[in-house]
Amino acid sequence: MKHHEPVGRHLVARVPRARPGETVAAVLGRLAEEKPAAVELVLVIGEHSRLAGVVPIGKLLAAAPRTVLERILDPAFPSVSADTDQERAASAALHHGVDALPVVDAEGGVLGVMPAQALLQVLRREHVEDLHRLAGIQREAAQARHAIEDPPLLRARHRLPWLLVGLVGSALATAAMASFESTLTETIAVAFFIPGIVYLADAIGTQTEAIAVRRLSLTRAGITHLLAGELRTGMLLGAILGVASFLPVWLVFGEPRLAAAVVAAILAAGTMAAGLGMLLPWWLARSGRDPAFGSGPLATVIQDILSLFVYLGVVRAFGV
Repeated sequence: MKHHEPVGRHLVARVPRARPGETVAAVLGRLAEEKPAAVELVLVIGEHSRLAGVVPIGKLLAAAPRTVLERILDPAFPSVSADTDQERAASAALHHGVDALPVVDAEGGVLGVMPAQALLQVLRREHVEDLHRLAGIQREAAQARHAIEDPPLLRARHRLPWLLVGLVGSALATAAMASFESTLTETIAVAFFIPGIVYLADAIGTQTEAIAVRRLSLTRAGITHLLAGELRTGMLLGAILGVASFLPVWLVFGEPRLAAAVVAAILAAGTMAAGLGMLLPWWLARSGRDPAFGSGPLATVIQDILSLFVYLGVVRAFGV
């Protein structure tokens, strides 16, 4: 879970302020004297020291010198409170297409501005954190730093357990093929499609991890919503790839049942691979393990074993 980081940490109080009845010339003349720390917005103060509206500096410079601020201010300009989470503030700025945000108190009193530089810093930081979270780098970067800077022997010790899991998985894959020896012996063509199906499952799973990183950086949706979306995407990709392979397999091998088995296997393998590509890094991080080491080998071996079982099981069920 992310900690609440308020906008108040980025508040700049020394900003241009003006009254609705002041002219553009008067405000511009005062800016040189006051030397505000942030000049993106001119905050227009109304009754009871409350924010009446905002004039962006570009709009102020473009207006005629005798124009009264009341005529060019934007009363609906988005604002945030000092307690607003910084990421929500940055998202609001993006949504409304503004460069800075006025900060007000509970009564609408003006506190200052969250400037453009702060918004950019927040957006970059949150983006990097989201990338790291799914890629396996924890919020505290010490673990990631050690993974890169530790001596080779220590790095090998961290990685080896997961590769041993992969070794066990490869043994299981071999056992899976051995259990279908009769099927492979009767129709040797069945074996021709194993590398392709396994590869497609791995490729879809790898794509899912990369795409999920981007999605996680742009949305606050939970894992259930993301997983459901990726499962549907994997099913769609598997269906398209499977249908595309049906006719060539049938024409080359003259076996419609084999072609149908390949289609069903690619569909199922693609769906499972998409789900695993999303779920495994998230689960490893939640369980306190480092997904940077474990998600790749673990996802690969599980996808390979499941793809083999599904394909050979479908082949046997279809009576190929």
